[in-house]
Amino acid sequence: MDSLEKIAGEVAGCPKCKLSRTRKNAVPGEGQLSAKVMFVGEAPGRSEDEKGRPFVGAAGKILDEMLTKAGISRSQVFITNIVKCRPPNNRVPEEDEVQACTPYLDRQVALIRPRIICILGRTAFSSILGGGSITANRGKIIEKAGQKYFLTIHPAAAIYNRSMLSLLEADLKKLAKEIGGHTRGSKEQSLEDFM
Repeated sequence: MDSLEKIAGEVAGCPKCKLSRTRKNAVPGEGQLSAKVMFVGEAPGRSEDEKGRPFVGAAGKILDEMLTKAGISRSQVFITNIVKCRPPNNRVPEEDEVQACTPYLDRQVALIRPRIICILGRTAFSSILGGGSITANRGKIIEKAGQKYFLTIHPAAAIYNRSMLSLLEADLKKLAKEIGGHTRGSKEQSLEDFM
């Protein structure tokens, strides 16, 4: 029987593409099996490669801050990436690397069955839905094969362009509203209130 732990174990020792030869640690993802929301980014960066955990570097700090502002608790979601190992020099993952990792992501989605998958950035958008510009499509909900997807920019974009922070914050607040975890009346509520 499949499980998130089984997938994590397979990812940790995965030899399926050349990224396995340059990684320190594979980063399978982390979060709740019961998560209603799944966040999918592009690939682990340096901090993630060192720690074996997703979104723990500068982009992760931005994501955490924006999740908090939106009333979404990181402990109640599942966070992962299109590829589970860091590409050298943080380059964009290559097609063969994405194809090697896709079955892991598919299995994670099948186990978690999230109400909505939040796609972070152009690479994830392109890999999962074949989309193009994330800036032209951010804030949109797309349904494909019975699964809802929410599109937004990658938190790393806000490292280099601080004006993107307000866009990411607005998008995540919209996501929170979509899943029923947004402020109602004057009482602050988090996603945890709806689990």
